[in-house]
Amino acid sequence: MSTSKGDFLSVLSAPARRALENNGITSLKKLAEYSEKEILEFHGMGPASMPKLRAALAEEGLSFKN
Repeated sequence: MSTSKGDFLSVLSAPARRALENNGITSLKKLAEYSEKEILEFHGMGPASMPKLRAALAEEGLSFKN
């Protein structure tokens, strides 16, 4: 996928991107502070976005909180 730190949001659908932005998540480091379950609870976030987010985190050596 090759996303830079700031543009991981660009690979998401608009509702999923807004879901993260509305919760103050604009960096992968911030995203890694949440569990997948917590992210999926955000309005507008769906399961189709999770593989993209997992891949973006993995590229930076990060992962979701357990």
